[in-house]
Amino acid sequence: MTVVWLNGRLLSAEEARIDPADRGFTLGDGLFETIRVAGGTACHLDRHLARLADSAALLGLPLPHDAAALAAAEALIAAQGCVEGVLRITLTRGTGARGVLPPVDAVPTLLMTLAPAPPPAGPVEAVIARVTRRNEHSPLSRVKSLNYLDSILARQEAATRGAGEALLLNSAGRLAESSVANLFIVRDGRLLTPPVTEGALPGIRRALILERGDASEAPLSVADLLGAGEAFLTNSLGVRPLLRVDGQIIGAGTVGPVTAALLKDIAAE
Repeated sequence: MTVVWLNGRLLSAEEARIDPADRGFTLGDGLFETIRVAGGTACHLDRHLARLADSAALLGLPLPHDAAALAAAEALIAAQGCVEGVLRITLTRGTGARGVLPPVDAVPTLLMTLAPAPPPAGPVEAVIARVTRRNEHSPLSRVKSLNYLDSILARQEAATRGAGEALLLNSAGRLAESSVANLFIVRDGRLLTPPVTEGALPGIRRALILERGDASEAPLSVADLLGAGEAFLTNSLGVRPLLRVDGQIIGAGTVGPVTAALLKDIAAE
């Protein structure tokens, strides 16, 4: 039986119900976090909850339940008997009347679900998205909102062009991130990633890499990427080597030593 956590209760998936008037469904008025489960534990749960709280504050979205209740993620993992998987936390503003302006007395919806762990993501080829760009001027570029349509458009474009991922430029034509991950390159011996001010999501794994002290933020052009010795993509589920962009090989076209070391570190988490 599949179990979910909805508004403070563990329920079977069959019992769980989201109101059709929920603004997360009708307007995308909400947030989510995707968290790797390894060894029966939600990895870096405290960081994900902190980002969720910061994002909710930015949107003026009430965050129901206290940290102890949110940590019921562990109870869900135990109830489902999950050892390796993916935990998703979805927070919406709850129900509301028609119209864009949120209700003053919003009662949020908080849902946690588990999914099986995906197979390890191998090396990927990407394209530079042409159909859309990342708006680095919008505060939404800094949160994981329920509106992922730019990423969907970019990934659809990648599929039609025979690639597994799409890289998004910002309004200035510089690299921001991929459709679902942060971008890192190794160039002239330096490990670099686009700053949040360039439209990059403040990713959890991105922050962990930056905190190690061997990476730094810098605006990156497409030429910087194509001239890199290696490149990779990161999100909460792992690291993915980036070997080719728009048909051009990155570095030697193989998994580089920096990427390989990160893959090893994640496997040991």
